Amino acid sequence: MKLLVSLFLALLFYMTAAKLSYRNYKVYKITPNNEAALKELQEWDTEAMEFSKYQFWRGATKVGSEATLMAAPEMQIYFERSLAIMNVDVSIMMEDVQQVIDLENRWARVSEPNPVNWTVYNTLDEINNWLEELAVEFSEKVEILKPGKSQEGRDIVGLKLDFSPNVEKQVVFMEFNIHAREWITSATATWLLDRYLRSEELDVRALAEKYTWYFFPVMNPDGFVYSHEFDRMWRKTRTRYNIHCWGADPNRNWGYQWMNGGASQNPCSDIYAGPEPFSEPSVKVMSQFIESIQKNMVAYLDFHSYSQMLLLPFGHTTEHLANYKDMKEIAEVAMNKLESVHGTQYVIGNVAETIYIATGSSMDWVKGEFNTSIAYTYELRDKGTYGFILPAEQIIPNSEETLKSILEIFKQYEARYPEQNIIGKN
Repeated sequence: MKLLVSLFLALLFYMTAAKLSYRNYKVYKITPNNEAALKELQEWDTEAMEFSKYQFWRGATKVGSEATLMAAPEMQIYFERSLAIMNVDVSIMMEDVQQVIDLENRWARVSEPNPVNWTVYNTLDEINNWLEELAVEFSEKVEILKPGKSQEGRDIVGLKLDFSPNVEKQVVFMEFNIHAREWITSATATWLLDRYLRSEELDVRALAEKYTWYFFPVMNPDGFVYSHEFDRMWRKTRTRYNIHCWGADPNRNWGYQWMNGGASQNPCSDIYAGPEPFSEPSVKVMSQFIESIQKNMVAYLDFHSYSQMLLLPFGHTTEHLANYKDMKEIAEVAMNKLESVHGTQYVIGNVAETIYIATGSSMDWVKGEFNTSIAYTYELRDKGTYGFILPAEQIIPNSEETLKSILEIFKQYEARYPEQNIIGKN
């Protein structure tokens, strides 16, 4: 009976909810210049809840670092007056968030499905249908994967790509859109897949054929659908935790250093870690799947936005991991290659020292549990003009430079660790 009531309430909510407008919401860039200002900004961030009229897109982490804060019209006078008496530098990143949202996906059709051609951001159904089509077109190389379902009963759909499926090879796992609003990540996933299958470039072909690849373009299907249909800025899953608050942060819900900093126990927080590790069905499903393929897994690449960073484990400590020096040097070469494509510049470093303490992430769980050799998290475009609302016109250039960096990561790794090409060694 309780399950039926919960399903009814969820259905009622979806039937009656109107799409949230961010008309006249502003985004502020705020740089604290002393510890007192930093502490106050962090208190605002801690108090921000999903039903609040403000949201930090990027939190304040240290004196001199830039935070970004989105505020509703009715909150702007309060924040502007407060900031005026704090020791901070302030500028406006966006005057009207909804205006940017309206232009983000301007060529998308609303009356019929959009093809996956990287001129628009696609819905979950459009992405999954495209994956199914690939499995038909490339039936000898591509296998559709549906390891389990989300809280709301959606399939978590992935794809296994293997040019010689009868030969045991090392495994690469690619994770995208674990945070719902980060649409550029799933768009990048489909572009990379298309290139792996269709490119005639020798270096792309060689990389695609050398490994067994697992792509999961949307790791958080419930949140992703909600971000398309109701709230463009939604981040979490859609598990209901109380009368007001829904979802946990699926990148704080993994069982490595869970709730050891940079996460919240408040269900209304955007960084709510869940009541326990692996509480979110999508996270539990994917952890079990990753565990089933980890024996030969040489690389785990996790894609987020925004900030233009390539991050290494771990999020709970600034202490460097066992192969940090090599992995950082590889990352530096790879990011130079990325910059050579369109001039985009990335920052490189450990999660905790580069952005903030953040625990319970998928990358840290993989590195901590399995000591997977290559473990990086991409924070894709941009650096602070559009934030999460990157115009669709940037999908292809973003993906082009990302591919170049991935090619370089594996080229550098293989040159440094030729013995690691032996199956089972990682």
